[in-house]
Amino acid sequence: MNNNDAFVNAAQQLIAAGCFIDGKGWVPATSGNFSIRLPNGNIAITVSGKHKGRLEIDDIMLIDATAQPLDGKKPSAETLLHTSLYKHYSDIQSILHPHSLNATLVSKIYETEIVLKDYELLKAFKGIDTHDTQIVVPIFANDQNIARLAGIVENYLLRNNNCIAYIIAGHGLYTWGRSVDETLRYLEALDFLFECELRLHGVKN
Repeated sequence: MNNNDAFVNAAQQLIAAGCFIDGKGWVPATSGNFSIRLPNGNIAITVSGKHKGRLEIDDIMLIDATAQPLDGKKPSAETLLHTSLYKHYSDIQSILHPHSLNATLVSKIYETEIVLKDYELLKAFKGIDTHDTQIVVPIFANDQNIARLAGIVENYLLRNNNCIAYIIAGHGLYTWGRSVDETLRYLEALDFLFECELRLHGVKN
């Protein structure tokens, strides 16, 4: 597959993911951003300010591994959060960032992290084959200085390399995987588990 074909394939996957995620109500207005790492190391990512449920090929752009645009389009302000994750995890190919209600509510209840423990659905995540375990999803304070926020996330990941997602408080969720399908599975599982915790705390009924 040549570079152009790889980009078109990635763009089509991001468009389909956007439709699915929008159908769940996880990307209101023009929120969220999605990306795929291409075989040549460049990254296909959603442009700034586009509704994720109505994406077209022209709404996907190319950046390099240092977050520099390669086609003159404007990427999301949070592009550095994508490139830093790709730099840290050499095996991931997809990052999805919705602004789901449950992730946002969770960040208003828990200050620094949410622990998801003893749920059967934890087996949706790579390497987990029993309910008798737990995952920790860290919560970082929102920051309009994305370079600073990316640095804080990077420092956490250096100490906690088994992290599978994080929340930006009052903002949304980042998760990643070895494919778009795997990352979507993580999104669905996390949203369900967040809702379980919210209901346990009487936030939703």
